[in-house]
Amino acid sequence: MTKINFGGTEEEVVTREEFPLSKAQEVLKDETVAVLGYGVQGPGQAMNLRDNGVKVIIGQREDSKSWDKAVADGWKPGETLFPLEEAAEKGTIIEYLLSDAGQKELWPAIKPYLTKGKALYFSHGFSIVYKDQTGVVPPEDVDVILVAPKGPGAKLRELFLNGKGVNSSYAIHQDATGKAEDRVKALGMAVGSGFLFSTTFENEVWSDLTGERGVLMGAIAGLMEAQYNVLRENGHSPSEAFNETVEEATQSLIPLIGEKGMDWMYANCSTTAQRGALDWKGKFREANEPLFKKLYKSVRDGEETKITLEANSDPDYREKLEGELREMRESEMWQTGEKVRELRPERQGKDRE
Repeated sequence: MTKINFGGTEEEVVTREEFPLSKAQEVLKDETVAVLGYGVQGPGQAMNLRDNGVKVIIGQREDSKSWDKAVADGWKPGETLFPLEEAAEKGTIIEYLLSDAGQKELWPAIKPYLTKGKALYFSHGFSIVYKDQTGVVPPEDVDVILVAPKGPGAKLRELFLNGKGVNSSYAIHQDATGKAEDRVKALGMAVGSGFLFSTTFENEVWSDLTGERGVLMGAIAGLMEAQYNVLRENGHSPSEAFNETVEEATQSLIPLIGEKGMDWMYANCSTTAQRGALDWKGKFREANEPLFKKLYKSVRDGEETKITLEANSDPDYREKLEGELREMRESEMWQTGEKVRELRPERQGKDRE
């Protein structure tokens, strides 16, 4: 593995140079990868594996929208597309990519097909780490591994088609065959990862749940709403409030951060912006660190898991979720965003074609 110094801490990563696709194909040549679930991660990982020459089958509930999507993506019923239990029986590596609540629900039906020597693969440590709540305890004679792309499956697929990759973490929870390390690295590269960095099931789920509720989704949405509301309360127009809160961040500044880092973004802004941002950065950090500590404790203690499983098990969950998303979508802020996006030059160009 390649040793990289990350901010003064040396870590080992797996790159495409040291574990090329040809090596991954050799490791997986006698395997049948059964991808159970065709929702967020399933399509991207499955199609990338297929395009990389790995034998892949899909397991999905029949008469579902996801079944129809799989057919549309080229999976053939009875050949490469099967009911969940049948796919689990046929697979030597079972990618368990159902929702967290779905994994708990289906586990009693899937567990009998985890026979000696197979591998059980996750892209999230949830079900294993919180086994007391999910009941997911694999047999001792199977490998239990994880590859967690740091992005949704649609982005994994998009970057793959453009010759790029999403960086992924990987972990080994159980090595029953002595092949778990080769299997997990091969799968990580074959699903289209840029590079792989080592973690544990525990650290993956704790960081992931914190990130989703924090900077990646919950915190950024809350901060944007707070700033937008304050600007509107002080007489700024919806378009001005949205552009100063969301549009400039997503279209101008965040891409600069992604390209070369926060300091580079600061260096490429006005001196007024630099000074103000540097003066207020610490205040926002101090205000939010206690909240992040509370969030992390809630994740570690399993409280967030309990909330998630209870909510997802509610028969009206989808209906309630749509109601919450509709409220966000129909808010003035995001209705304004829809109009602002329509006015982007690239959108206007498409409209004229």
